[in-house]
Amino acid sequence: MSNNYYNADDLAKFGNIAEFHKGLADKFFSYYGEVFDEGTLTAKEKSLIALAVAHAVQCPYCIEAYSADAYGKGYSEAQMMEAVHVAAAIKGGAVLVHGVQMMNKVKEIGM
Repeated sequence: MSNNYYNADDLAKFGNIAEFHKGLADKFFSYYGEVFDEGTLTAKEKSLIALAVAHAVQCPYCIEAYSADAYGKGYSEAQMMEAVHVAAAIKGGAVLVHGVQMMNKVKEIGM
């Protein structure tokens, strides 16, 4: 079956969100552009961070965009995969640390 919930063609339509509310879209795209400008972090570094975050939030559009961007900015496949593993470790750790809440609750109930 070739139907997918995420349509790769929609990534190119991202700018079209302005059709329904230009003022807010303009503000978002202005902010977004400024975030990715050179700053204390280089645009290249921001691209790798964005790739890792894209995986953590599981956005297929962002994964596609920042895979191409990071690779185009000179990151190797190994560096990109290592960034993905960093995201996985952080996300996995976030799940596990919330296990302490479960442990606290079970201990409270068991008292």
